[in-house]
Amino acid sequence: MSYEVFARKYRPQTFDDLVGQAHVSRTLKNAVAQNRLAHAYLFVGPRGVGKTSTARILAKSLNCVKGPTVTPCGECDNCREIAGGNSLDVIEIDGASNNSVEDVRQLRENVRYAPAKGRYKIYLIDEVHMLSPAAFNALLKTLEEPPKHVKFIFATTEPQKVLPTILSRCQRFDLHRIPANLIAKHLQFIAGKEKITLEPAATHAIARGAEGGLRDAESMLDQLVAFCGEKISENDVLDVFGFTSEQTVIDLTGRILRGETPDAIDLLHQQSDAGKDMMRLMSDLISYLRDLLVFKVKPDALKEDVEADVQTSLSAHAKLVTTDRLLELVDQFAAAEGRMKWAPNKKLHFEVAIIKAIQSLGQATLDEVIKKLGELRDGKSVSQMKPASVAAGVTPASGTSAADTAASTATAVSESGYNKSAPRVAETSPDANEVWQKILAKVPAQKAFVRNSAAAAHVLGVEGRNFQLGFAPDDKAMMDILGTQANRKFLETLLHEITGADWSVKLSVREELPSKQALASEGSRSENFKEDPLIQEAIGLFNAQIVQES
Repeated sequence: MSYEVFARKYRPQTFDDLVGQAHVSRTLKNAVAQNRLAHAYLFVGPRGVGKTSTARILAKSLNCVKGPTVTPCGECDNCREIAGGNSLDVIEIDGASNNSVEDVRQLRENVRYAPAKGRYKIYLIDEVHMLSPAAFNALLKTLEEPPKHVKFIFATTEPQKVLPTILSRCQRFDLHRIPANLIAKHLQFIAGKEKITLEPAATHAIARGAEGGLRDAESMLDQLVAFCGEKISENDVLDVFGFTSEQTVIDLTGRILRGETPDAIDLLHQQSDAGKDMMRLMSDLISYLRDLLVFKVKPDALKEDVEADVQTSLSAHAKLVTTDRLLELVDQFAAAEGRMKWAPNKKLHFEVAIIKAIQSLGQATLDEVIKKLGELRDGKSVSQMKPASVAAGVTPASGTSAADTAASTATAVSESGYNKSAPRVAETSPDANEVWQKILAKVPAQKAFVRNSAAAAHVLGVEGRNFQLGFAPDDKAMMDILGTQANRKFLETLLHEITGADWSVKLSVREELPSKQALASEGSRSENFKEDPLIQEAIGLFNAQIVQES
């Protein structure tokens, strides 16, 4: 008997054999069991996830002598012929080579004839998106109202190329990429059947390399058996396919996040000298950063897709970088990957990308600068902004932004006596004033108009659930800005966050109140701008100096 590759030998034969497509198998099993069968189905998904296999299983369920049944016997003539691809009643058509109008016209002529042996005549068109528009249009009427003994099953990797008029006549099923853990489990099942010793690390290396395609993973295992024999290690997988070990990717990420430029470049050179594919390494690095990003947002989202030791690494790396910085890293490396595709010297672009990434981790972003300036303007001293990580001696590359490091530097200047004139927010009474100061501190820098208008308000007190604010007649324009529905709702939301209670903001003009804007303007004209506390804080924050132009 001739040799049969793993991808064919271990092809799913029942709905329960499908790997990673429980949502599809459950729906189809219920449809068959309840006899709620559509006349046309469309299976969509990337290569190697089970589209054609699912179509054949559905065909067997419909034409099995015991059917329609959710568990085809696999032993009757109909089941064996469908599995072998030579059934007279299940016609498999390659859409790429049979895409003309004449081919569709011939199909329309044949659908009139009753099935030879089975219950239904089933047309399975693979890569249906390859049909020409004229061929699609010729199929429309037959697809919408086929004879009762005919079923259509389409499969495609590019559903966007299928005409909407075809899509609307089919029940669509989207098959997903298969999680790496499920692929690894299935490979171990095959290894047990074939009496092959497959190391767990090797299994996961294959699963990662398959990128969600079970057929690709089975083909890789087939190739490894031919290369290694009955014992396969992780190094065998890495050597044959040029992959990089998962631990190497983790180490490279850690060196980047810790700002260890020489060590990161050295590790890259080691991989290049070992003949590793630079494009593959870049893809693995981006994939790991993506996992790290998801882990920071939702730590339990990757339980089914990564191993426990990888989750431990993700947990450690998540403490070294903020979400915003991580998004920047992904963008930077994705852009570098795009440049590497067409560059003859891929290692050069990889080196530059690593150096740029490490430098960017230690630089303050524009948003951080604006935020710090906004906090200074609201009277919040830099010493109050100092994060715990700075006090503990954590460097910028360890997850603390450069703006926070600058804040700690400014704190030292302030404590040494250089900037003792900077104002501090004193505890005020009544409680309404304290709450309003917290409100001002929480208004983001992007809402400059709201912040300035809120600063012009006088706190009149609280009455029931009404938080009352007064404005001088000259500041009525500021009151109108806060009085819009959106801004009022924004302030009430902040009040709820700070106090835990629901409030209604009430605004009014009071003749006896002084204009804060006028007082601020008058004060700024009467004082030397160099002695302004905000200017002094900014000088300390950015290590700046004032230069007078001639």
